[in-house]
This record gives sequence, structure tokens and C-alpha cells, in this order.
Amino acid sequence: MKTLLKSALLLVLSLVVLSCSTEKKIELFNGQDLDNWNIIVDSEDGEPKDLFYVEDGLMNTIGDPFGYIRTKESYSNYKLHLEWRWTEEPSNSGVLLNVQGPELIFPHCVEAQLMHGKAGDFVLMGKGAAITVKDSTYLVTSEERRYLAIQKFEESSENPAGEWNSYDITSKDGILELYVNSVLQNKGTGMTLTEGNIALQSEGGPMQFRNIYLQPL
Repeated sequence: MKTLLKSALLLVLSLVVLSCSTEKKIELFNGQDLDNWNIIVDSEDGEPKDLFYVEDGLMNTIGDPFGYIRTKESYSNYKLHLEWRWTEEPSNSGVLLNVQGPELIFPHCVEAQLMHGKAGDFVLMGKGAAITVKDSTYLVTSEERRYLAIQKFEESSENPAGEWNSYDITSKDGILELYVNSVLQNKGTGMTLTEGNIALQSEGGPMQFRNIYLQPL
């Protein structure tokens, strides 16, 4: 009898933990529409509505003109998961983290690089963006030279073009970790941008995204 009660209690506790975990999960993309995102593009280059669209439950971007799609909500201290694949010749893109300020092309943020072969690089954007990786501190000191790339730790862990890849990103209290297909590719501390919107770039080639969700920490 005691064994049966113990088993029942463990089952209840497991269900409670699972329920709490599920409640914390925030679906950034529902597979149906882009209502909780804003699309930003240079008005001279095209119409925002044409740059990103939903088809067959996937978020698509045509990659041209340059622009990005940005969450309407702001986030801090989170785990972010997303999956991507190139549908034609691999090109360039990125996941923009803790986006702040005006809707520039491209904004003040820290980028988790998606350029083919470089997924896992950090890119700092905008004056004041900074992070420490290993024993080196990187800082963007001016808007004239507002981009600073920091190379990933390992050889590329991306899958071939046409296959799905996963990004698992943790941003917590100024610590940033990037996992590409379960391989730790970068980790930094002392990140100056610790909250803001999340955005996905259109930067050169057609690609798809799916399973975009966030868990607050």
C-alpha cells in the first residue's frame, strides 16, 4: 500500500512540474500568423508585408531586401529555442537578441549569427554593445563602426543546406550562451544589453523558421 501511495505521489508531482514548465513556455511563433511581430524594412527597398510570411506552418523570409521581423514584446532572462533551414543557396541572416532603440537596419542588439558556416558567432551592434568572451572584452565604441564580430568556439556544427538546424540560446543576467545543434559554440559574460525584443533577419537568401519559443528564467 505504501509503495502504491508513493508511486501515486510521484506521478502527481511529475504532472505538477510538467504543468509549470508548460505554462512558462511562450510561443513566439504560432505557425499561423505574425500578429505578435513587427516587420521592419527600408521603405525604399520594398513593402514590409512581402518580406516575411507564413506558409504550411512555417515562417518564411525571401531574404531580399534587407530587414527583420521583431517581437512586439520585450524579454529578459530567458532560454530561446528556434529552428531554421536554407531553402536555396545558403546566405546570411541572424537572431537579434535584446533589441533596443529605434528600428534601424540593423538595430542596437547582440546578434547570434546565422550566416552559413558562422552560426554561433556573436555580433555586437551599436555603440555601447559589449561582452566578455574568455579573457577578452569586446566593445563597440562608435556608431561609425557599429559592428563587431566574435568568432565561435568550434568548427561549424550546422547541417547541410536544406536540413533543419537548432539554436538554443540562454540570456541571463548578462551571460549569453549559444548552442548550435546541441554544440556550445559561444559563451560570454558582462553583456551590456540584457533585455529587449527578439528579431530574425532577412539578409540575402530565402530561409524558413519553425518552433520558435522562449522560457523565462
